[in-house]
Amino acid sequence: MRGTGKGKVKGKAKAPPAKTLILQKPVIAVTGSAGKTTTKEMIADILSRRWNIYKSMYNRNFLGNTRAHIKRIKSEHKVAVLEFGMTNSGHIKKHCQMIQPSMSVITNIGTAHIGNFGGLINGVAMAKSELIRHMKPTGTVFLNMDCEYSRKLTEKPYVGAFAGAFVTVGIESEADYRAEDIVVDEKGIHFTCVFAGEREAFYLPMLGEHNIYNALFAIAVSRALGFPIGVVRDGLRSFQAQRKRLTRYRLANNVQVLDDTYSSNPDAAKAAIDVLCQVGSGTKVAVLASMLEMGNYEVVGHEDVGRYLSEKDVDYLYTIGKSARHIARAAIRSGFPSNRVIHCQTKARLHRLLAKRIGPDTSFLVKGSHRLKMGETVLFLCKETVRQYQQPK
Repeated sequence: MRGTGKGKVKGKAKAPPAKTLILQKPVIAVTGSAGKTTTKEMIADILSRRWNIYKSMYNRNFLGNTRAHIKRIKSEHKVAVLEFGMTNSGHIKKHCQMIQPSMSVITNIGTAHIGNFGGLINGVAMAKSELIRHMKPTGTVFLNMDCEYSRKLTEKPYVGAFAGAFVTVGIESEADYRAEDIVVDEKGIHFTCVFAGEREAFYLPMLGEHNIYNALFAIAVSRALGFPIGVVRDGLRSFQAQRKRLTRYRLANNVQVLDDTYSSNPDAAKAAIDVLCQVGSGTKVAVLASMLEMGNYEVVGHEDVGRYLSEKDVDYLYTIGKSARHIARAAIRSGFPSNRVIHCQTKARLHRLLAKRIGPDTSFLVKGSHRLKMGETVLFLCKETVRQYQQPK
């Protein structure tokens, strides 16, 4: 344990600063604008095949959760795999002040919580890079070279006194761990990972090519800890994705619903649209709700998603929420047929209209910020499909 001294203010004793827990074992911290929980779970699943590990549960990544880890990490745990979340500057620093990581993963720098940084993505990058500046100075940082702002995190303003190593992953860019020969099928993704002059085949049983980055991080961290490639391969092959993160429900008459309702931001929404186009068959319907905490980026971010959708193989667009109207308007302005765009003010109206859209060979994507409870729409679509196609004749 490491602590600092006490101070006094106006004659009253000031509480001592919180001590930093420095463990004599690897502590892996994962942060980023998207993919934190999935990456953390992949790493933990692989490491638990050989070691007794401690991991943060589910997506519990707030400061109070990290404080609770201090008492729960025991001597029998060979490694701790933790998720550090943030909504504003200083949060990641506080995580590190409680438990100092020796290995850090920054999955990407995107638009999540960008409203708390004046709508400026550089502010998000600086806040995420607190992980580099406040982790073990001689540790290892894992970065995504296909992410424009992640590439900048090796520069002095973001690094501070960090003197450790950087390990990179990527698909499009040159990286220490690079994915090639990507093949997507109905159930998952095959790819080859190229690293240190080797080529190894992997299979990931989940939807969304963006999940390849999460897998590359898991491969890189596991290899850095000396895990055999066969153990890593088996861990990824058997990985089970978390609910509400592109969970796929196959229903009667080839109706399917993609539930991606845990959270939403422009980058995540575009990735989900890609998955709808890849795995959807017949009529493809995107149901997109407002994205929260966008601040000054609210209009630009929603319009970006609308323009992106207009270029994809989507047949109908339903939007709900005040901000989501910008998705609808931008899609129409970019050439998406206006008679196939419907904006709803209430879930009741949305559900009435979606009930009429259910038909044989129809695929729905439901996406929105967690607080909007778009899981209710997923449940409605599933129940309504059952009602329409499985009721007694």
